[in-house]
Amino acid sequence: MRIASWNINSVRLRLGLVLKVLEELELDVLCLQETKTQDEFFPEDEIKQAGWPHICFRGEKSYNGVAIISRLPIDDVQTLNWVGKEDCRHIAATISGVSIHNFYVPAGGDIPDRDENPKFGHKLDFLAEMTDHFIAENPQHTVLVGDLNIAPLAEDVWSTKQLRNVVSHTDIERKMLLDAIEKGGFTDAIRGYFGDDEILYSWWSYRARDWAASNRGRRLDHIWVSHDLASDVRKAEIFPEARGYEKPSDHVPILIDIDR
Repeated sequence: MRIASWNINSVRLRLGLVLKVLEELELDVLCLQETKTQDEFFPEDEIKQAGWPHICFRGEKSYNGVAIISRLPIDDVQTLNWVGKEDCRHIAATISGVSIHNFYVPAGGDIPDRDENPKFGHKLDFLAEMTDHFIAENPQHTVLVGDLNIAPLAEDVWSTKQLRNVVSHTDIERKMLLDAIEKGGFTDAIRGYFGDDEILYSWWSYRARDWAASNRGRRLDHIWVSHDLASDVRKAEIFPEARGYEKPSDHVPILIDIDR
């Protein structure tokens, strides 16, 4: 089963890119974040006609939103609210016996201080609640994917020295994300495949005049697997070609192949 995750930054605006990636990467499951559309406007029919007939989604106008698109039947769809907010940042479903959780973690604003910046406090509280949830759940046969908006390792950013006080790479965020992996019962499937020393990015800012030439990226997107699935991961891939599409998302798809 080939599972991918992608912050699409508006599924309606970039429907053509979604269909292109589904076909070119021969995906079984695609988890989208930041779909930015209310459920009644989600382009469900077009995706089904392209050959992915099983879809679940949860969206709101202009912001956030998550979806799971699959060739394979979807069972047991669930959504959870985090930190007391109904802001469409999570959806989960079971596919071929695997529980897939799709998250869009808050970006956290620009100032890495919860007292000065409530958005940063929201992000930290979200991560803490997410970690506690999976500690209690003790996940088995589980894959967690999404735009988690944190680059935890020095090798996940273009300059750990210059970004150490920038939201997404601060010490507290990095520690909390690594704690979520370890305490929550997961293995980082992308790092497990590539190793800790490889430079890996999944996001390049729109602000860069030439994103490829400057290559100032961050690995903000993640795929984790519960420990019982770690040995079933056969391949992992980041697809930077998508950043060069016309009117692209600033994120690119990441994927794993897992024996199921």
